[in-house]
Amino acid sequence: MSGVVKRPIHKCTLDENSSNDDFLRETNNDLVVLEEPLEILLNGDLISITMRTPGNDDFLAVGFLFSEGVIQNVSDLGSVTDSCQSEEGCNIINVSLPNKSSNVDKANGKKLRRGTLTSAACGVCGRQSIDDMLEICEKQSVDQTMTREVVAQSTQILSDNQKNFSLTGGCHCAAVLTDKGDVLASYEDIGRHNAVDKTIGDLIMKGIVSRPSENNGSDDKLPMILVVSGRLSFEIVQKSAVASIPVIASVSAPSSLAVDLAEEVGITIASFVRDSSFNLYTHPERIK
Repeated sequence: MSGVVKRPIHKCTLDENSSNDDFLRETNNDLVVLEEPLEILLNGDLISITMRTPGNDDFLAVGFLFSEGVIQNVSDLGSVTDSCQSEEGCNIINVSLPNKSSNVDKANGKKLRRGTLTSAACGVCGRQSIDDMLEICEKQSVDQTMTREVVAQSTQILSDNQKNFSLTGGCHCAAVLTDKGDVLASYEDIGRHNAVDKTIGDLIMKGIVSRPSENNGSDDKLPMILVVSGRLSFEIVQKSAVASIPVIASVSAPSSLAVDLAEEVGITIASFVRDSSFNLYTHPERIK
């Protein structure tokens, strides 16, 4: 399966019948999630190196550039291609934007350039200022509502899409659902923010997500809820805000900065979504 590789292991089990604390060893193979660096180029210039699970790198790069405010919609894109010569797989992706794009300039390049390796656990490492990110977060009105049933079921829907996690226990997952609970896109990655970028990037390429917010389809096809595995941190809320997704559901806890940002930009946070219950941290009036 893509994104998963085999590695040899020694499985160790304590021998309860032994008097000298020996343990039993069994040599075997185990499946582990694949992690490799990806160089993201913008018009041929390196802007970021991120650790990710290979696969859907085009969506990852597009989602990343969208959340950083460089592109507004799919029409801003020229081409998205790998730039490697090796036949063993590509760890370089180049996003080419047409010269007419007013969002690509030296100022944007300086803001984007991280200058350091971004780990799979960090979505904003190396950014010059968090204020740069907040500039592109538009406040949402709390007039769209969602039923509590869809929120309660969202993490189970996410779990159903975690194929690599079921094999390795080492992947995060993100999914975007409609207000009916239909899956618009869902991707796994070793990094939480990468999984979100891949998911939103897919919707950008399909023309479903854009900025400024536009109704690109029928009301029942609008992205209404972003579901993420693990804890909910600041960069996940920021990405959701840029994509105008009004609800975020997470399996685990949110951070203080995530709650503060969500309160400011009009996003509802539902965390600890498990077993038909959840905690609402911001804008509970959106859930009916």
